[in-house]
This record gives sequence, structure tokens and C-alpha cells, in this order.
Amino acid sequence: MAGTMGTTLMRMLVTRPEPDALSTLARLEALGIEAVAAPVMIRQTLNTSLPPPDGFTAMVLTSANAVRTLVERGVVERYRHLPVFAVGDRTANDASEAGFTKVSSAAGAFQDLVNAMTIARVPGPIFYPAGKHQSADLAKALAPLGVMVATAKIYEMVPIETLPESVLAALADGSIRAVLVYSRRTAEIFAALAKTLDATRRRQLAMLCMSEAVAEPLLAARFSRISLADWPDEDAMMSLALAFAREQTGS
Repeated sequence: MAGTMGTTLMRMLVTRPEPDALSTLARLEALGIEAVAAPVMIRQTLNTSLPPPDGFTAMVLTSANAVRTLVERGVVERYRHLPVFAVGDRTANDASEAGFTKVSSAAGAFQDLVNAMTIARVPGPIFYPAGKHQSADLAKALAPLGVMVATAKIYEMVPIETLPESVLAALADGSIRAVLVYSRRTAEIFAALAKTLDATRRRQLAMLCMSEAVAEPLLAARFSRISLADWPDEDAMMSLALAFAREQTGS
């Protein structure tokens, strides 16, 4: 991918799943940053039975993948009347575009969502269509408020078995200078897939992480060059990537 940073070397690796990886690549290219995508997970829809909408006071969405899965299963119409609490602006926008009519965004991370729901005093019960693997427990977080959460695991993010050989080689020889990591599970999977990297490369490779929680598995795997986004969203990740690129090029 050509860019204005001035070399043909791979500069950054995007690990998030499609279609988000393509969106991130496009934004990096617009900033003049060369990058390559190697998603470490693939979304698979699960045929989980879904509850009838009657009785729910709201729905929670913590991932754009949940929105995509509801659309794929053709069940948006069933729940579109429910007020939606989305973790961030991207998920909220996707929900609105999918046809949900009452959508609000916590504009942050999981705890921001819990705080927003606490302030809103949502009585429950709440419908929570989610992924099979969750880094936070919504039902547990809302239990002190007496709010019941009905969780339906509607999709699974399945890890890939190995990184492409070209990516492994670029990580090993330093062609890839930085890796963008958006979730804790992505960090865990990447650390496992990149276990062949030697100690020197682990110290040198910059890991650009969305949050401290995302960075923890990488630190445990002895990736020590960690940078955190100022806010858990894509704009902040792009700012972090641009700062790193400028640092490397002296621009």
C-alpha cells in the first residue's frame, strides 16, 4: 500500500477482523501510513435461539459484530422498537443504519456503557445479543442495580491457526514496525501466533493498543514497547498510529 511516509517496507500490521480491517487500512493510507492487514479472528454466526421481544425494556450492543449478525439473521425488525444502548459511536451508527430507531451511545468503553445505563436507570430486563467470548460480564455489572440481563451468544470470533508466512517474516525482520491491537482477545491470540519472535523483536516491536486492558496480555508475553490510545475508539487509534509514524520518520 503506497503512502507518503516514503518507503516500500511494511510499516504497520492491522489485526482486527474484516470488514473493520479494510476500514482501518483505508484510514491509515489516508494518513500516508503503509500497512498490511492480517485479521487474527473470523466472525461466525451462531444459530442460537433468540427470545421474543416482549417484556424487554432495552437492548445492549457492545460490538458492531453483534449488529452485523442480527442483520444476517434477519431479526432486526423483531427488536427494532427497543431502545438500544451502544458501547460506542461506531456501534451506535451501525445500529441506526441497520434500522434500530432509538439508539444512544456511551461513546467509550464497557464501563462507560455501564455508567450510562446506571444514570438512565434502565429497569430491565435487558436483551443482550453478544459474542461467545466476552472480556466483561454485563449481567454481573448490572446485578447491583437489580437489572436482569438476558444474554444470547449470537456469534463467535474464531481464531486463525497461523499468521501468513509473509507477515511472520516481516515481523521477524523488522519490516513491520508496529501492530495495531483493538481488543484483549486479539492481543491474546496475536501473542500466541507470534510466539516464535525472539526477545529482541518483542522489545522493538511497537504495540499500539486501544486500552490498558488490551495491552495486558502483550506485556505478559514480553512485548514491552506498548503505547495506549488516549480514548478507546478508532479516531484515537489513528492519532496514535500517526504519532508513531512521525516519530519513526522524523517528520
